[in-house]
Amino acid sequence: MVLTGNDVFVHDRSADFSVGPYTFEIGGPNKKKKQIRSEKQTFVVKDEWGLSADPSVVPLWVFGMLGPS
Repeated sequence: MVLTGNDVFVHDRSADFSVGPYTFEIGGPNKKKKQIRSEKQTFVVKDEWGLSADPSVVPLWVFGMLGPS
């Protein structure tokens, strides 16, 4: 999927931002999905090192691995 600037939306209440069909909430190690519970295809991006057993919780450092090599 190729994304353009038109695919990124910043939210004011329910989440931090969306990219295409995916919604992201960014927070610290104690961040929960409470704020985005009603949304579909959501991810909590936590500022922590460990991986979670929950596939919808992603450590922030993983996004650094997604850039061009």
